Amino acid sequence: MSTYILGISAYYHDSATAILCDGEIIAAAQEERFTRKKHDASFPRHAMKYVLSEAGIDFNDLTAIAFYDKPFIKFERMLETYHAFAPKGLTSFLSAIPLWIKEKLLMKRMLREEFEKFGNKKVPLLFPEHHLSHAASAFYPSPFPEAAILTIDGVGEWATTTIGYGRENNIEIFEELHFPHSIGLLYSAFTYYTGFMVNSGEYKLMGLAPYGNPSSPQTILFKEKILAELVDVRDDGSMVLNMNYFQFATGLKMTNNKKWLNLFGIPARSPESAVTQEYMNMALAIQQVLEDVVFKLAVTAKRLANSDYLVMAGGVALNSVANGKLLKSGLFKDIWIQPAAGDAGGALGAAFLGWYLWQGNKRTVDTSPDSMKGAFLGPEYYDNHIHNTIRKYNAKSDYYGNFDELIAVAASKLAEGNVVGWFQGRMEYGPRALGNRSILGDARNPEMQKRMNLKIKFREGFRPFAPTVLEEDIGEYFELDRPSPYMLHVIPVREKHIKPLPEGYQDMALYDRLYYSRSDIPAITHVDFSARIQSVGKKTNFKYWALINEFKNQTGYSIIVNTSFNVRGEPIVCTPEDAYRCFMRTEMDYLVLGNYVFEKSAQEPFASDVDWKEEFKPD
Repeated sequence: MSTYILGISAYYHDSATAILCDGEIIAAAQEERFTRKKHDASFPRHAMKYVLSEAGIDFNDLTAIAFYDKPFIKFERMLETYHAFAPKGLTSFLSAIPLWIKEKLLMKRMLREEFEKFGNKKVPLLFPEHHLSHAASAFYPSPFPEAAILTIDGVGEWATTTIGYGRENNIEIFEELHFPHSIGLLYSAFTYYTGFMVNSGEYKLMGLAPYGNPSSPQTILFKEKILAELVDVRDDGSMVLNMNYFQFATGLKMTNNKKWLNLFGIPARSPESAVTQEYMNMALAIQQVLEDVVFKLAVTAKRLANSDYLVMAGGVALNSVANGKLLKSGLFKDIWIQPAAGDAGGALGAAFLGWYLWQGNKRTVDTSPDSMKGAFLGPEYYDNHIHNTIRKYNAKSDYYGNFDELIAVAASKLAEGNVVGWFQGRMEYGPRALGNRSILGDARNPEMQKRMNLKIKFREGFRPFAPTVLEEDIGEYFELDRPSPYMLHVIPVREKHIKPLPEGYQDMALYDRLYYSRSDIPAITHVDFSARIQSVGKKTNFKYWALINEFKNQTGYSIIVNTSFNVRGEPIVCTPEDAYRCFMRTEMDYLVLGNYVFEKSAQEPFASDVDWKEEFKPD
C-alpha cells in the first residue's frame, strides 16, 4: 500500500500544497493560481483539492499531513520581541496579539476544521520548523547525495538564516541566525524605502540595482553608511541590525523614515513615483551588501559542512544576481536552488520531512537533472477544456493536429516580431514561468522589451526580461558551462554579442540606457550586460524545446524572451480561460492554447477592455 504525505504552507503569504507518493513528488501548486488573488495566504483548499485529484486519492487515503512551521514558537518570538522593545510597539501589539490568540494559537483546530471538509479520518499532523522545511525543500529533491544547506529569508519562527548539511535521508542544522537580525528583512526594508511592496517587490529592487552607478560617490557612500550604521556584518556572514533604524519588530512599517532621511539624505520614495538616479544607486548599494553577505554565508557553509556542493532555499535564494555571482566564484563545484524557494516551497519541504525524517525512509537521488520534474507540478488542461473556453467567448481559432505544423507557425510568428502567449502541459510550481504558462517574444527585437513591459505586462518599464535558451546552446550566448533550468542565475552575456557603448553610457538617463541597443539580443540583455537565464532541455520540456529549436531553424538564434503569463497584480494563469482572458486584455498578438492558435485580430473584443487596462496601466 502506497504512502501519501501532504505538505501545506498557509496563513502568511503564498499558501501552497504539495503531495508525495512513496517519496515521489506527484503534484504541487500555489493557492493564488486558483483563487486569482496574488500571494493568497488563505488555507489552500483549491490547491489541496487539485493535488489529491492528481494523486488519484481521497483525503482519507493520506498517511500524514505536514504543516511548514511551528505556530507556537512563532507566537513565542512575537511575545518576547514585544517585551524586549517595550513600551514601543503597543499599537502593533494590541492589533496583532488578539488575532494570534484567536487564530494562530488555535492553528491545529483550524486545520482540522478545514480537513473535515475533505474527509473524516484523523490524519497525523506534523509541524516541522520553518527553516527545516526550507532546508528539506532544497536538499531532498536536489541531484546531490550530500550537500551543504543554506536557507535565508526574512524570518521563520526565530531563525532568519540557517546553515546545515544533508546526507542520505538526514539533515543537520549547524548554525542559526535569529530575529530580528536578518539580511532578508534588511533587503525588504530597502524595498519599502525605495517605494516597492514588501514580500513581493524585492525582485523589482534587484532589477533596479544595475541602473545604479557603481563608481558614483553616492553609491559608495550609501554602501559605507549601510555597513557603518544599519548593520554589522561579521566575517562568517552573521550580522547584527541596528534596530534604532527599523520598525518591523514592533511597528507597522519597515523603517524609521526620519532616521533614514537623516542618514541617506533622501526621503522614502512614494510608490508609483518616478525612479530617480539616487534610488537606483541605493538599490545597487544594498544589492552589493546582500551579495557580500550571501558569499560569506556560503564560505561558512562550505567550511562547516566540508562539501563541494551547496543547496539553497528561502526567499533570499530567489535573488538570482547573488546566485549567479556565487556560482561563478567557483566556491562550490555546483549549486542547486529550490525553484519554489519562498514559502510556497515550504509545503514541499514539509512533506519531504514527513517521508524522510518522520518515517525514516531511505533517500533516492535523481541526477537527471533532479526530482522536481522541471517544476511542472500543477494542473494540465486538454482539448475539452479549451473547447469550453472557445464556446464561452465565441473565440476564433485554428486547430493544428500536427505538432510540427503548430511549432512552425508559432516560431514564424515570433520571428516576425509578434508576442505569443504559450500555454502547454502542466502549470509551473514556484514564481517563475518556465515554458508552460509563458509570454514569448523575439530576443533580437530592440523594441520587444519596451513593448512587453508597457503593452503586455502593464508594469514598470525598467524591469528586464529573461531569456530561454536551448540547453545545448547555453555557452553560445552566456558565460555559463552548465544548465540553468529554473531561471535562478543571472549571468553575463558573452562579449561577442555585445555592441560598442557610447561615451558616458553610465551617466545616461534610465530609459536612455534601457532602450539603447546593447547587443544583438537586446530584449534580454540588461543594462549591465547580464541576463537571468533559463535553459530548456529536450527531456524536461520537449514541446518548449521543440518550439525554440524551430525558431533556431528559421532565424539561426536558439534564444527567445520568456516572461510569465500574467499582468501586473495578477498571478500566473492557470486555466485556458485565464489565458484567453489575459490574451484578450493585453496587446499580445497570438495565443497558443494546446493545439489551438488564436489571432488577436480575429477575436471579438471584450466589452470591459478599457476599464481593465485602466486598472493595470503602466507607470
